[in-house]
Amino acid sequence: MYSYYTELMPPLEEGHHVARGQKAFWSSRSSHRAEVNRAEAELPLLFSKSGDEVSAIVIDLGSHTCKAGYAGEDAPKAVFPSVVGSIEQQEVVNGTKFEKESESMSDLKGGLKGLDSEKAKTKRKLYVGSQALGFRRDHMEVISPFHDGVVADWDIVDNIWAHAFKERLLIDPMEHPMLLAEPTSNAPQQRERMAEILFENYKVPALFVAKNAVLTSFASGRATSLVVDSGGGSTTVAPVQDGYVLQKGVATSPIGGEFLTECMMKSLESKGIIFKPRYSFKRKEVRPGDFQTIDLDFPNTTERYKLYSQRLIASDIKECVCRAPDTPYDESAYANIPMTPYELPDGQIIEIGADRFKVPDILFNPSLVQTIPGMENSIDSSPVRGLPQMVIESINKCDVDIRRELFSSILLSGGTASMQQLKERLEKDLMEESPQAARVKVLASGNATERRFSVWIGGSILASLGSFQQMWFSKGEYEEHGASYIQRKCP
Repeated sequence: MYSYYTELMPPLEEGHHVARGQKAFWSSRSSHRAEVNRAEAELPLLFSKSGDEVSAIVIDLGSHTCKAGYAGEDAPKAVFPSVVGSIEQQEVVNGTKFEKESESMSDLKGGLKGLDSEKAKTKRKLYVGSQALGFRRDHMEVISPFHDGVVADWDIVDNIWAHAFKERLLIDPMEHPMLLAEPTSNAPQQRERMAEILFENYKVPALFVAKNAVLTSFASGRATSLVVDSGGGSTTVAPVQDGYVLQKGVATSPIGGEFLTECMMKSLESKGIIFKPRYSFKRKEVRPGDFQTIDLDFPNTTERYKLYSQRLIASDIKECVCRAPDTPYDESAYANIPMTPYELPDGQIIEIGADRFKVPDILFNPSLVQTIPGMENSIDSSPVRGLPQMVIESINKCDVDIRRELFSSILLSGGTASMQQLKERLEKDLMEESPQAARVKVLASGNATERRFSVWIGGSILASLGSFQQMWFSKGEYEEHGASYIQRKCP
């Protein structure tokens, strides 16, 4: 239940407006007149136009997927890719009148301020969501709003939010407070830009921004922990103490799920396996159970879209067959490992052997990247540490007083962290490398879905707590103090 001014107004019955008698009672007390006026001004936060209580919306925009849903629920309602399709159409438009078009933004005004003259000459049509991306279009590029884990294109983010609100959750953002998850090392300017877009474009009544690591910690019921968040774009290790991230101990690595997917694809391609995107063929049943594959030619398909479609297949292979090896990967030891069959979309059945152990082990030993054809120069493996080294390095940067507690509360989260045997392998390696006095305990939900959505689940729990309701950054405060006030309201 969302109630912004709990301490000012008496408890309300579910689904009812404030009774007139209650208003009169509070208004009659001169000492409370100012507070009541302010509370009444904020009533849209409590109720929708129909008089029903409204839930906060929780959004976790990750580098790979966007998760959105209602606070208090155990899983997000909408999960869709964070990348979008883009087709640019040349059109000379006056910069001041320029408006972008998007499938999901047909009735919401948005856009970046200060578009340069070059952008003003092209009208970019964006396609958001799995369904829109799954349909091949001529000249459609696939682009991400992120660059090195930081939002670089707020226009795309604007469209992603609009798609979540209007197409997936089917809500009016003016009626729901928003809790947003942000990267652990997000810059202050990024948070202020978030606030500007949500308050100005979507007129949200209230907003709160919380760090990914803090939300993961809350999801497991802990105020102090070491969060290992291995997502699509990167892996981050962040110590959390009493609900606050200790920035001095944050360690990051560019190796995430998308990087491992690329490694899997390159490794299989080097063995002669061809990934045919789903749009490039059709299967025709010539006899019962016997299919013929007919290749289709689409010359105007962009290279980025082709690569995106191929990576979807490689990602599915990785999720289906990969598991972290119990011991560090050794080429000779895994040479005769039993093969695992996998059927590609075109009906081709491939056999995957050592790669299903080798690719996950890159998380622990980044130097293995040098042995994968085509990936030799993808990262400079010397400064990139494996997961155990990142964990120990992060803990050693924290105060001595909390190191023991951090070692015993290591939380795994993110899609990549859902890989089989990853928890057991990390715990084993840490026990070997950590101080003898440390009691190492790696914690992860047994449910892979909960592990994948742990940031969102933490936000869902936080936004539904009664004690949290006074923490919201309201639209009134934004109008009074400006976007920079979010630094004070959301530490």
